[in-house]
Amino acid sequence: MKDYVQVPAAELEKPYEFTSTRESPTFLYLRVCCCCSALRPRYKRLVDNIFPEDPKDGLVKADMEKLTFYAVSAPEKLDRIGSYLAERLSRDVVRHRSGYVLIAMEALDQLLMACHSQSIKPFVESFLHMVAKLLESGEPKLQVLGTNSFVKFANIEEDTPSYHRRYDFFVSRFSAMCHSCHSDPEIRTEIRIAGIRGIQGVVRKTVNDELRATIWEPQHMDKIVPSLLFNMQKIEEVDSRIGPPSSPSATDKEENPAVLAENCFRELLGRATFGNMNNAVRPVFAHLDHHKLWDPNEFAVHCFKIIMYSIQAQYSHHVIQEILGHLDGRKKDAPRVRAGIIQVLLEAVAIAAKGSIGPTVLEVFNTLLKHLRLSVEFEANDLQGGSVGSVNLNTSSKDNDEKIVQNAIIQTIGFFGSNLPDYQRSEIMMFIMGKVPVFGTSTHTLDISQLGDLGTRRIQIMLLRSLLMVTSGYKAKTIVTALPGSFLDPLLSPSLMEDYELRQLVLEVMHNLMDRHDNRAKLRGIRIIPDVADLKIKREKICRQDTSFMKKNGQQLYRHIYLGCKEEDNVQKNYELLYTSLALITIELANEEVVIDLIRLAIALQDSAIINEDNLPMFHRCGIMALVAAYLNFVSQMIAVPAFCQHVSKVIEIRTMEAPYFLPEHIFRDKCMLPKSLEKHEKDLYFLTNKIAESLGGSGYSVERLSVPYVPQVTDEDRLSRRKSIVDTVSIQVDILSNNVPSDDVVSNTEEITFEALKKAIDTSGMEEQEKEKRRLVIEKFQKAPFEEIAAQCESKANLLHDRLAQILELTIRPPPSPSGTLTITSGHAQYQSVPVYEMKFPDLCVY
Repeated sequence: MKDYVQVPAAELEKPYEFTSTRESPTFLYLRVCCCCSALRPRYKRLVDNIFPEDPKDGLVKADMEKLTFYAVSAPEKLDRIGSYLAERLSRDVVRHRSGYVLIAMEALDQLLMACHSQSIKPFVESFLHMVAKLLESGEPKLQVLGTNSFVKFANIEEDTPSYHRRYDFFVSRFSAMCHSCHSDPEIRTEIRIAGIRGIQGVVRKTVNDELRATIWEPQHMDKIVPSLLFNMQKIEEVDSRIGPPSSPSATDKEENPAVLAENCFRELLGRATFGNMNNAVRPVFAHLDHHKLWDPNEFAVHCFKIIMYSIQAQYSHHVIQEILGHLDGRKKDAPRVRAGIIQVLLEAVAIAAKGSIGPTVLEVFNTLLKHLRLSVEFEANDLQGGSVGSVNLNTSSKDNDEKIVQNAIIQTIGFFGSNLPDYQRSEIMMFIMGKVPVFGTSTHTLDISQLGDLGTRRIQIMLLRSLLMVTSGYKAKTIVTALPGSFLDPLLSPSLMEDYELRQLVLEVMHNLMDRHDNRAKLRGIRIIPDVADLKIKREKICRQDTSFMKKNGQQLYRHIYLGCKEEDNVQKNYELLYTSLALITIELANEEVVIDLIRLAIALQDSAIINEDNLPMFHRCGIMALVAAYLNFVSQMIAVPAFCQHVSKVIEIRTMEAPYFLPEHIFRDKCMLPKSLEKHEKDLYFLTNKIAESLGGSGYSVERLSVPYVPQVTDEDRLSRRKSIVDTVSIQVDILSNNVPSDDVVSNTEEITFEALKKAIDTSGMEEQEKEKRRLVIEKFQKAPFEEIAAQCESKANLLHDRLAQILELTIRPPPSPSGTLTITSGHAQYQSVPVYEMKFPDLCVY
C-alpha cells in the first residue's frame, strides 16, 4: 500500500506530492498515471524545476539553462512560459514570498536577454504585467526589483516597435515613486532613485521612435518633468556659471537622486524635437510657479541653463518665446517675481545669442520695453498713491522692487543687443530710439498716457540706459553707418532737455558709436594732459564718408555741445562727457576744416562764459573755462602746431599761478575758491583768437573762418522748445486758447514815459553806426562762414516764417459752420457748439 503525504499549508500553491515507502517496479505505472505532474506540459515542468525547495538556494542554474535552450529552440512557447511565470509570481507576491519573487524575476530577465525574435512581443506583455505587479506592491524591495527589471528591458533594442504598447501606468507609478515620503531616509532615497531610473527607462524606450510619441503628450510631461525637478531641488550647491553646468560623475548618478534626476532631465530635453519642445518646457513654469521658486530664482536659473544647453540650438528661440509668454501672463505679480523671470530670460538669451536666435529679436525687445513701461507705471502709481506712516515704508519697498525689475530688463536688453550682429543691432537701436518720448514730436510709439510727469522722465532714462547697453561695443566702419540721419536727430533731441541725467546718457551713447578705436578709456576724466603722445591714441585717416558726414551734420553736433555746456544744472560728469565728445570728434572725424570749426566752438564757449548772457552761476562759468582749456590743450598737441601749443601752454601756466579756478584740476575739486566776477581778469588768462589764427596760419591752415564768431543755428528744436523737459512743458494749443480768454489778472508791462526816454527815442545818431556795423558783420559772415552754416541758418529762418504764417492762417481761416456743430477746445476739454440753420450763410448758387 502507498502512504500519501500532503504538502504543508505554507506551500499550497504547489501540486500535491506523495512519497512511497516502497519503490518496487510493480507500482511504478500506477504512480505515473495517478500523478498530475507527469502529465503537465514540458514548459511548465521546466519552469517549476528552476525553483528550489529553499528559496535561499537561489535559481537552479542547470535547469535555467534547460529552460533557456527550450525557449530559444521553440520561440512559439515564449508567451506560455511568460504567462506561467507571471502566474507563479503573482501568487508569490500575494503571499509575500520574496525569495521566489526574486528567482522569478531573475529568470524573466535571463529569458528576455536571451531571446531576440519576433515571438518575444507576447512574452514582453507578460513581463510588463509582472513588473506592474511588483510596482503595485507596498514593499520597497519589490518596487526597486521591478524598476531594475524594467530598466534592463528598456535597454533592449527591438527589431520592430510595438505601437499598441503603452506606458501610461509606468509613467504614473515611477512619478509617484519620485515623490516618495517614506519615514526611513535611506529607503526614501532608494525609492526615489528607482523612480528616476524608471522614468529614464521609459524615456529611452519611447522617444527614439517618432511614430510612438505618446510620451510627449502633456498628460505625461506634466508628471515626468515635475518629478525630475522635485528631486533636482535637493542640490545643495547650484552651479551659477555662465557656461554649461558640470556633468555629474558615474558614482553620483547612481547614489544621488538630484544628480540622477538632472541627468535624466538633460537626456529628455536632448531628445525633444520641434513639435514637442513646448510640452517639455511648459511644466517647468508650472512647477516654478507652484513652489514659488522665482524669488529667489537660483533654481529657476539653473533649470533654464540646463534646458538651453541640452536642447538643439535651432530650438532655442522656442524657449525664449515661452519665457516671454510666461512673463506676459505674470505681469501683475509681485516685482521680485517678474524680476526673477526676467533674469531667467537674461540667462537664456545669453546662451541663445551665441547660436540661433530665430525670428524673436524684435519680439524680445518689444516685450521687454512693454514690461519696462509697465514697471515705470506701477512705480509712478505707488509714488502718487503713497501716504505718511507705514504706507510710506511699503511704497518705498515697492519702489525699490520695481527698480530691480527695471535694472533686470535693461541688463537683458543690453546683453541681448551686445551679442547681435551689427546689422541687427542697428535695427534694435532704431527700434529703442523710436520708443523714447520727446516733446514736440509724436513719432515715439510708446504709450505714456498713464505714466504722468515723473513716470515719463523715468521711462526716458530707462530707454536711454537700454540704448546705452545695446550700443556698447558697437564698431561701425563708417560713422554714417553708426549715426544715420534717422537715428541722429531723435538721439540729439533729449540732449537739450533740462535734465542733466538725460543729457549724460545721450552723450554716453554718442561716445559708444563714435569711439571706433577704443580711445575713450584713455580720455576718461577732464584734465590738462601734459603729453598726449603718452596716451598712445589710435586713429586712422579720415575717410570720404566721414568727411561728408561732418559737412552734413557737423553744425548740428557743434550746436548741441555748445548749448549743452550752458545748461544751469550741469555737474562735473556733464563737463567730462562734453570734453570727451570734443576729443572723440577730433580723433575720429576731424580734418583741417573740422579742427578750425572746433576751435571756433571752443572760443565761442569761452566768450559766452565771460559775457554770461544766460546768467550762469560762477561755478558753471569757471567749468566752461576749464573745459575750453582742457580741450585746446588736447587739440593743440593732436595737430602738433608748435606755435599753437606754445600759446595754449602759456595761458595754462598763467592760469595755474593767477586763476587756478579756470583749470579742471581745481574747479572740480571740493571747496574750490571761486572769483566774484570775470570782467576784471586780464587778457593773458584767455585764449586769444588772433594769436591762434596767427599760429595756425603759419602752418598752412585756412584761418579766415576763425575771425567769424561761432553762432549756433536756430532749428526746429528751438521753435518747439525742446530744451524744456516733458515734465516742464504744456501744449502750444492750450497756450493759444488760454491767451484768447480775457482775464482780470493780466498786468500790462507799460514802461514809464519820462523826458530821458523821449530823448533816447528821438536821438538817432547811434542808429546809423549800429546799422553799418550790422551790415559789415553780415557781409563778412557770407564771405568767410562755411556754406553749410549759412544754408542751415537761412533754412531755419524760412521754416520759422512758414510756421508763424501757418499759425496765423489757422487762427484766421475757419471752416464753414455745420449744423452738426463744431469742435472747440477750452482748457484742454473738447466741446461741440451747434449752429442754427437760420444763422448759416449759404452761397448764392445754393439759394433759390
